[in-house]
Amino acid sequence: MNEKRIQQLLQFIDEQPDDPFNTYALAMEYRDEQPAQALQHLEKLLQQHPTYLPSYYHAAALYAETGNRDKAAGVYQQGIELARTQKNDKALQELSRAYRMFQDEDDDW
Repeated sequence: MNEKRIQQLLQFIDEQPDDPFNTYALAMEYRDEQPAQALQHLEKLLQQHPTYLPSYYHAAALYAETGNRDKAAGVYQQGIELARTQKNDKALQELSRAYRMFQDEDDDW
């Protein structure tokens, strides 16, 4: 985690609060070392910028990692629908693949 980058991203968010990329980048900066903090930023994106597609993949993965499987499934499904609506084939494939792997984990229980 790069503290200087975090401070810079926070400044960008203050300057451009309507730009979802800055909040997304901040969440990704927190992703590995502070997943709960990352999830807070991703949840903010899902609420305030529901059409910002990159949020769905990472939010669903973090929900799954933290044991919130129902929430993860819902976010995967929402992201898949959004990718279809946006006709974003690459994101649709990535989300669908991740969702299948997620479902396969349930089958292993």
